[in-house]
Amino acid sequence: MADFRFEEFDIWKEAIKISDKLFDYADKAEESKFFKFSEQLRSSAMSISNNIAEGSGSFSDKEFSSFLNISRRSVFECANIIHIYLSRNIISSDEKKQIFPQLISLSKKITNFRKSLLKP
Repeated sequence: MADFRFEEFDIWKEAIKISDKLFDYADKAEESKFFKFSEQLRSSAMSISNNIAEGSGSFSDKEFSSFLNISRRSVFECANIIHIYLSRNIISSDEKKQIFPQLISLSKKITNFRKSLLKP
């Protein structure tokens, strides 16, 4: 049994797993002296799971839904940063191809979970 509600959610578990890979990419940016780039990716990656966790402590599904919306938007922010990383040769095309399907899948799962909360 989980200590916190969010620990039971597959979307939170998946967000943690994806953030590990995104942190690896951020480390590569840091090695290339792109410190702000690495900071931004770490921040947006953490925002995904942080907002799922924070929202799970809400007293209403409508409030939780708002946090899930922020979490989903952070997925899109990560995708944008990955494009920039690719254009700056921080990551390879293969690395982008590896992470994008995971980001797309997570975005869809967050959307579906959010919809399930808002059903009448």
